[in-house]
Amino acid sequence: MPYPVNLTAEYPERLSRGILILRTLLGVFYVGIPHGICLALYGIVAFFATIAAWFVVLFTGQYPKDLYNLVVGYKRWEARVRAYMMFLTDQYPPFSGAE
Repeated sequence: MPYPVNLTAEYPERLSRGILILRTLLGVFYVGIPHGICLALYGIVAFFATIAAWFVVLFTGQYPKDLYNLVVGYKRWEARVRAYMMFLTDQYPPFSGAE
């Protein structure tokens, strides 16, 4: 059975030089600060959700779907921000963990 979470990153043929300069000089301010604050708070929630899910799995043997979706949403958002800051994409990351 394949794992339900996949990570794919297609490197674009051409990246915008203007956005590259903007991200290099100001990326910390317009990406790092807003996404960093939101991801830090979301990360705390995901951490406690993981601990709660561990206890639920321990006693019931099943991972709760809502806690799973919360943690996967956090990881998606974090991966998008990291890909944007590592110049793998020009698409600004949305403020959500949705697909």
